[in-house]
Amino acid sequence: MKVLVVQNFEGTGLGQVAKALEEAGAEIDLRRAHHGEALPDSSDGYDAAVLLGGGQNALADDDFPYIPALLDLSRDFSKKDKAVLGICLGSQLLARAFGGTNQIGGAREFGWCPVSLTDEGAADPVLSHAPRNFSIFQWHDDTFSLPDGALHLATSGVAQNQAFRIGRATYGIQFHFEADTTLVREWKQAFAGTIAEREPDWPGRFETEAARHGPGADAAGLALARAWVATI
Repeated sequence: MKVLVVQNFEGTGLGQVAKALEEAGAEIDLRRAHHGEALPDSSDGYDAAVLLGGGQNALADDDFPYIPALLDLSRDFSKKDKAVLGICLGSQLLARAFGGTNQIGGAREFGWCPVSLTDEGAADPVLSHAPRNFSIFQWHDDTFSLPDGALHLATSGVAQNQAFRIGRATYGIQFHFEADTTLVREWKQAFAGTIAEREPDWPGRFETEAARHGPGADAAGLALARAWVATI
């Protein structure tokens, strides 16, 4: 099993998805697209693709000129019935790739936030592995409309479209299910300046919120990661 992983921003990573892929014996081909590393021309030779998050928006082609090629590549994976996973920015890029509209700003969520599955999500092969209502880590300002034909799998009070599926196994997931408490703690340090500008009280409330929400979020996130890997 060979999986293409596209990194869009420094300091992001696979988190719990890495654990699920390791358990499955997957070979990972990491491309740091934001550093100019070339993307493959097609999905040939790969079984799945993961598009990670980032601080830019999904329309930032001028600053990140590889984005149009990444959209084409995502469509190629999906067309050939190969599993695709877009997380946070990755979900916004998948929405754009398949005809959704990106909304820049106006959908700000940060920290462990409540998410609910739709009826379709509760019956989905991947999302059904999470509770019907659960808290999970969020860090985004943007959102998107669902592409035509996409199944709406999860929602929140801030961003209606939290997860969707196209075809058999192309998943866009806005929330950071890959980010367990350990990874969130790393982000707290790595992005301290950025967090201080938007959530200045985060260092003071982190431990309380991590204790309250972390164990359940970690369990739900790992279950989702393993369920997505099973679609490969």
